[in-house]
Amino acid sequence: MNLTRLVRYFAISTLCLAAGQLSLQCAEPIRALLITGGGSHDYKNQKDILTAGISARANIAWTISYDGVDDATHEASIYSKPDWWKGYDIIVHDECYGKVTNVDLVQHAAVAHSNGVPAVVLHATIHSYRFAKTDDWRNVLGVSSLRHQAARPFDVVNLKPENPVMKGFPAKWHDFRDELYEIVKVWPNCTPLAEGLGTNDSKHPCIWLNTCGGTRVFGTTLGHGNDTVKSDVYLDLVTRGLLWACDKLDEDGKPKPGYGPKPK
Repeated sequence: MNLTRLVRYFAISTLCLAAGQLSLQCAEPIRALLITGGGSHDYKNQKDILTAGISARANIAWTISYDGVDDATHEASIYSKPDWWKGYDIIVHDECYGKVTNVDLVQHAAVAHSNGVPAVVLHATIHSYRFAKTDDWRNVLGVSSLRHQAARPFDVVNLKPENPVMKGFPAKWHDFRDELYEIVKVWPNCTPLAEGLGTNDSKHPCIWLNTCGGTRVFGTTLGHGNDTVKSDVYLDLVTRGLLWACDKLDEDGKPKPGYGPKPK
């Protein structure tokens, strides 16, 4: 190969490599729907903390459905729509509707995930619809809980440090003032990843992975207060959980190519 051909070969190779890297950087963003609202939490600010924090860590395009009603009996408006989940790659539930018992609404909320749309379920979502006479929502969550302990700082112990979702999470993390939910049942397809150390030597799963009809669900009961939600440990964790649910997380706990944060 003469010098001219050699130079041309390396020039073409460099262009192809650059094009490949650009293609990876420009992958279509994950289309995420955040459903939030209800009582007892600062959802007005937490919706922005969550979406901005996760977008700084992953390639996400957000739609936010926020009902600014501080009422645990409120029925989220988005669930009144047929096929409300269509057009999204993942649903992030961060809602507090603990006194809603409308079985039709609960089943309509859950059916998106039995139909194959992955989910992230955060904090008070686990208590939402807990008195409804159907297991559809609990099957999505992967756990059952009826109450939480008094808000206070507590330790979270990493049970599965080898799991990609937990890589980068401390062996023991001292959470800010938060609520430890008492888990009364872990469902068959649920894998606890961490547990919170509660009062009277109690321990409860507080981070987990679940599958619902083969659909991936990441869950955590952590995230009551803004100090927790805006912390790097929490935002890193929820980002990894979201990417795992979408099958966009590699074995090292990093976004797969094209799904990291957008280049600045």
